[in-house]
Amino acid sequence: MGLIQASTGAIGGTLSDQWKDFLTVPPNIQPTAALFSAVKVGTNADRGSNTTNSQAIITDGSKIVVPEGYGLLVFQDGQLTGYVDEPGGYIWSSESIYSQSIFSEDTARIALVSQSWERFKFGGRPGAQQLALFVRLVELPNNKYGTQSAIYWDDAYFKTQVGAITHGTYSVTITDPIMFAMKYVPATYLQGLGVFDFTDNANPAANQLFSEVVGSLAAAFSAYVNDSTRDNRITKIQQDSIGFAKALSQSVQDAYEWESTRGLAISKVTVVGIEYDEHTKELLKTVQRADALTGTRGDVNLQASVAEGIQAAGTTGGAEGILGLGIAAGSIGLSGMMQSQAPTSPTPPTAPSDIGGQDLISTLENLKRALDAGLIEQSDYDAAKAKALGLS
Repeated sequence: MGLIQASTGAIGGTLSDQWKDFLTVPPNIQPTAALFSAVKVGTNADRGSNTTNSQAIITDGSKIVVPEGYGLLVFQDGQLTGYVDEPGGYIWSSESIYSQSIFSEDTARIALVSQSWERFKFGGRPGAQQLALFVRLVELPNNKYGTQSAIYWDDAYFKTQVGAITHGTYSVTITDPIMFAMKYVPATYLQGLGVFDFTDNANPAANQLFSEVVGSLAAAFSAYVNDSTRDNRITKIQQDSIGFAKALSQSVQDAYEWESTRGLAISKVTVVGIEYDEHTKELLKTVQRADALTGTRGDVNLQASVAEGIQAAGTTGGAEGILGLGIAAGSIGLSGMMQSQAPTSPTPPTAPSDIGGQDLISTLENLKRALDAGLIEQSDYDAAKAKALGLS
């Protein structure tokens, strides 16, 4: 019982000329459609058009064409009686000893599908009348996701929790069509009633997948940004659809077991937009400013705070303010800025006569580093230098 492979011609070639009528994929089917009924197609002038509005019923001797990128599932009363995913023409037979149920040249796929076949195939003798459904094996794109409120994750680069509202699209691949049909698709679709489309808002099973993707986003962001091979930068996500897809697919698998229980996997993810919350925006600004000032991040928050203190002191107190902040005493050096914090309030400048030779050198070196790093202007540097040397 099952499907006999008749030939491997294309749908518009010798198969259409050889058979007066046959069943195949309906014309103009949406690219996001995952499972749908086969339809009858007439030959010659009617080639490629749906002429009968067929409900996908086949009997002994029915001819079926399986195009590239599709699998054919045959059911009786909700029970699986046949499956093929090798492109070509097939004839359904309930009696022939030569009929088979699985054709595949892809060794990885046949190993996976064979396990599902043994698990779900019809145990008794099938009747003459069967229902033919197609399942799409290529990437199913344009599945949208989005969050209405911010999601939060621990970020290794920022060393704190960050958050954002995000939206985009993802692609789904059916890795095990038999598992998908038997364990996840609602019975209505297996009866040839309607098209199972992942983007159909009226499809509760598709909506469930959407909810699970959104529920896995925080874990996926965390996994991605904390992966040392990606430099722990959240800003790279929008340019790395494959890398983030792996993180999201694994997060979905860990939480909901898509591949092992539904035969589904996320193959690509596009992050269309990210709107960081106010806390994260401030962190990004701080990190960018610290990177620009020193060339290395170090302890970002402290470094930026010290930089702000130096700039404020230079603005409000001129040379005395800069010296009073601690540069003159050598307590803050740009090469070791993180070793000490700036005092909470400026201290009176050290008198030139009290500055020893080594302290004076340290003072001048620190002033020069501040100038080179752009923390102070040339005029501030000249004034502070003159003050340290007792020239003004």
